[in-house]
Amino acid sequence: MKIVIAGGKHEADFVIKALKEEHHHLIVINQDRIFAEYISTSNDIPVFPGDPTKGYCLSDAEVHGADVLLALGDSDTDNYITCITAKRLFNIKKTVAKVRNPKNVEIFKKLGVDSVISSTYLLAQTILNESSVEKILKTLSIEDEKIVMIELGVEADYSLVNKRIMDIQFPKNINISCIFRDPHVIIPNGSTVIKPDDKLIIISTPNEQEEIIEFIRKKK
Repeated sequence: MKIVIAGGKHEADFVIKALKEEHHHLIVINQDRIFAEYISTSNDIPVFPGDPTKGYCLSDAEVHGADVLLALGDSDTDNYITCITAKRLFNIKKTVAKVRNPKNVEIFKKLGVDSVISSTYLLAQTILNESSVEKILKTLSIEDEKIVMIELGVEADYSLVNKRIMDIQFPKNINISCIFRDPHVIIPNGSTVIKPDDKLIIISTPNEQEEIIEFIRKKK
């Protein structure tokens, strides 16, 4: 697939690494020249330094006819403009916009963006669709693999706040696969410090699920 990744920082880096493994044709555009250089060096891929809201920038990057465009910038408005410009002028088949304001999800869809992503919106929908407080902790069971994926928000009074992962005595069979620290996605290592308002994506086994939830939510 021909995929355009416009804007974004660590989330763009994360997406690029994931898509490179699938051998897609990636076109990366980033307005932040310093971060563009980082993405290029980190992923061994060319990055077009420019403003993806501008038609001439999209033209120079040769995005015409791409299968998907992902707009991952920090500005909802810029992401919308990027998607609409790409769709109307460059025949992009599908556009995806990241938004910070969950109120923009339905608005952007009505205005022509194919998919709109908001972590806050997804959390609200999960709450509305679940029947108990524990299920609000968006949990996906993968029975065949005997693992579960849990998303847990970190509050300021949790005991693990401001600690490095290597210094926390986690229960067994737990792996923090990534951390959402708005607007960034972090692939953690032992030196990563847990911060208030982080969202932890945790991989574990069904048997340890309740123990892990209790451990993460333990107060100081």
